[in-house]
Amino acid sequence: MKDLFDLEGKVAIVTGGNGGIGKGIARGLGAMGADLAIAARNQAKTAEAARQIGEEFGRRVLGVQVDVRQEGQIRAMVAQVLDRFGRIDILVNNAGINIRKMPQDYLTAEWDEVLETNLRSAFLCSQAVYPAMKEAEGGKIINIGSMTSIFGGAKLAPYGTSKGGIVQLTRSLAVAWAPDNIQVNAILPGWINTDLTVQARKDIPGLNERVLARTPAGRWGEPHDLAGAAIFLASRASDFVTGAALPVDGGYSIMLG
Repeated sequence: MKDLFDLEGKVAIVTGGNGGIGKGIARGLGAMGADLAIAARNQAKTAEAARQIGEEFGRRVLGVQVDVRQEGQIRAMVAQVLDRFGRIDILVNNAGINIRKMPQDYLTAEWDEVLETNLRSAFLCSQAVYPAMKEAEGGKIINIGSMTSIFGGAKLAPYGTSKGGIVQLTRSLAVAWAPDNIQVNAILPGWINTDLTVQARKDIPGLNERVLARTPAGRWGEPHDLAGAAIFLASRASDFVTGAALPVDGGYSIMLG
């Protein structure tokens, strides 16, 4: 049974994996034996994250500069990973951005930027890795949603739309690719201590206090709190789990408040 979570010999791509939740997940997968491709826009930050994770866990880690809004760059990334490692077993669609405004104030370009980064990219990355996973007779895709996959927010129209869409995309891909032994699931992080939420606490007065009051665990999450769920969904332990949306939120989503 202890081998259920072993990722030795597996290769994982983590988009947006050079910081925050993505880096926490990448470290977890590396700790369990996976080789990694860290894919993000900031080349220097990505290279440093790849170096750190490779040295920490003794894994092969490739840093790939990619803008996930660009389909050509996504397909080039997948080709580069296949050339380096020869296989792709796990895809974590984590790349994401947010722009906070009231709905009436968004520019069309801002709406498009959020949807393209958070939702369209997850579809394109999944589509790009599908042939390799099908050929290998199986794979794992993990899409990163949000509490805004469940709840609404006044200044979160494009972000919440993208994260709600992540759940529906997860379900559609799970049904479509089940015959290929590809499991597709989503993680819905709660309030996690990242650069995005540090900015949110600056922008939204009282947010910190409200989050703490509503979270039964009594704290903000940390990026490493996502690692266990990702390991489960990336491993053989979840072979009969697909189309699920798993909250990792310290109980926030079940708290009456």
